[in-house]
Amino acid sequence: MSTTAPPNRPAPEALAPPTPQLSPSARQSALAVIATSMLMIVLDGSIVTVAMPAVQDDLGFTPAGLSWVVNAYLIAFGSLLLLAGRLGDLIGRKPVFLSGIALFTAASLAAGAAGSPAVLIAARFAQGVGSAMSAAVALGILVTLFTEPAERARAIAVFSFTGAAGASIGQVLGGVLTDALNWHWIFLINLPIGLAVLLVAVRVLPADRGRGLVGGADVAGALLVTGGLMLGIYTVVGVETYGWSSARTLGLGALALALLAGFVLRQSTARTPLMPLRILRSRNVSGANVVQMLMVAALFSFQVVVALHLQKVLGYGAAATGLAMLPAAVAIGAVSLGLSARLSARFGERAVLLTGIALLIAALGLLARVPVRADYVTDLLPVMLLASGFGLALPALTSLGMSGAGADDAGLASGLFNTTQQIGMALGVAVLSTLAAGRTEALTAAGHPSAEALTGGYRLAFTVGSALLAAAFAVAFLTLRRETGHRGPAPAPDLATTP
Repeated sequence: MSTTAPPNRPAPEALAPPTPQLSPSARQSALAVIATSMLMIVLDGSIVTVAMPAVQDDLGFTPAGLSWVVNAYLIAFGSLLLLAGRLGDLIGRKPVFLSGIALFTAASLAAGAAGSPAVLIAARFAQGVGSAMSAAVALGILVTLFTEPAERARAIAVFSFTGAAGASIGQVLGGVLTDALNWHWIFLINLPIGLAVLLVAVRVLPADRGRGLVGGADVAGALLVTGGLMLGIYTVVGVETYGWSSARTLGLGALALALLAGFVLRQSTARTPLMPLRILRSRNVSGANVVQMLMVAALFSFQVVVALHLQKVLGYGAAATGLAMLPAAVAIGAVSLGLSARLSARFGERAVLLTGIALLIAALGLLARVPVRADYVTDLLPVMLLASGFGLALPALTSLGMSGAGADDAGLASGLFNTTQQIGMALGVAVLSTLAAGRTEALTAAGHPSAEALTGGYRLAFTVGSALLAAAFAVAFLTLRRETGHRGPAPAPDLATTP
């Protein structure tokens, strides 16, 4: 066996020092900090949706400008995750995490105090940057702290709960805060949480120095991937306004693809690549990221389109909409925190993931037949309960997506997993909202009443969402490796040795 390091792998002396081992209680405290920070970020992403009408009325946003309250955050968040994750491996995941939380908290104060559209959009962009820095390394910190398989599965279940149920909780909280106080508090509520996370994280998160920038300071690669992702997400979020076949969409999309292709070429030749392509050799890592992209795109039709149907067709207010979505959050939480880790240990992550996706296909299938004047108890509550499939699918998918992450690449794997999540979200918004709007316009032009036309558009979004989930099921079934359950401690395999 040769002792020479491959060209795409840092030399042994450049490898990061091992993460200090913490006591069980210290690891639980670290998990609580990571989960709380991620819950804050996820809540911030969904809490805005039900407050958008109030924001528009107060600050005088145009309909087109209002979308940038969401888009500015999404572009910054989605485009910087991969870079932030790699920086965590190089300069230390703890300092990147702390810097991200500090920036996010300061930007939340600016957003809450915003008195003009320009200030709010700038603050939302800064929130996205901070969120990317902390979210990109969070999973990397977690998988290096929890190395025993059963313990790691439980930790990932807690982490995944923040993503699966946090969006629904955010809708409830956003509606209550907007109705009881005003929209400013959907951002100001982050201040005490962010400060508390910072104070505790400084004490409980293990110090890690990383391998140093000399271990992978690929400036050209960083510029290519950040520019390509930012331009690509910017192009996708503008599809609803400009259309898929417009010169703007085609031109910017082609440029984004060219930048990303240049990034891949750069990574195959660089001596110290930003993203060593060996990370994609693991079937579980590659397959899980594709499955996540499809699942998250379909998730848009549940989290957002259901809320739109409740408000625009059934006439629910902001708080009532949030409360109507609450059973989904409860069901997801009960399954992800109480069952997912035990089921994964017994049957394997692959089987649990497939079961969760099947439940979600059933949920969107029911929504594809939702009547115009739906009854909540008979037509919508069963769907909320079937949403428990997220509680099964997301922890299992996260475990598979991080299964090949060794200590030296944990931040990169975490950043990649979060990046595909944001790409899936952007595609879901662009594809499903465009299809729903087009179907609604066609039905309205044909003389159908407004409620019926809106419902027809939403049904199409639910149908396409079901198809995306079916594709995710097929990819998971064909590409992910079978798991027979965890029967004893085993370290995560190093990506460099994964075939």
